[in-house]
Amino acid sequence: MKGVVSTAVGYSGGHFDRPTYGDVCSGKTGHTEVVQVEYDPTLVSYEDLLDIFWKMHDPTAREKTQYRSVVIFYTPEQRKIALASRANLESTSEFKRPIVTEIEPAKTFWRAEEYHQHYYGKQGDILGRFRVNTSA
Repeated sequence: MKGVVSTAVGYSGGHFDRPTYGDVCSGKTGHTEVVQVEYDPTLVSYEDLLDIFWKMHDPTAREKTQYRSVVIFYTPEQRKIALASRANLESTSEFKRPIVTEIEPAKTFWRAEEYHQHYYGKQGDILGRFRVNTSA
């Protein structure tokens, strides 16, 4: 996406240092699998990134696993924007169930193992249907 400088997958929010994928899958570390997005705010806004986030998954699915839906913010302004974005989505009739995505402050980000980085690119285009054309 234009303005996205880099992405990295990893784990956040748990109580265990340097977790591995196996640790996180055990359900005992409290971590969530996350994507850290570095972006250029002169080319893409935080609001635009959130719009893409809402379209890429089901924010009504209540997971009790490392796959729960969460937006992690780094600044008070990002928190405000994320809460407003979620509230805006809730005010639409797009979803029949309640939005359960949590909005949380950033904690330590633990980068996942290298085989997880750019996973779908390594596996082939199995998620092509989620691609969003942002070149227009």
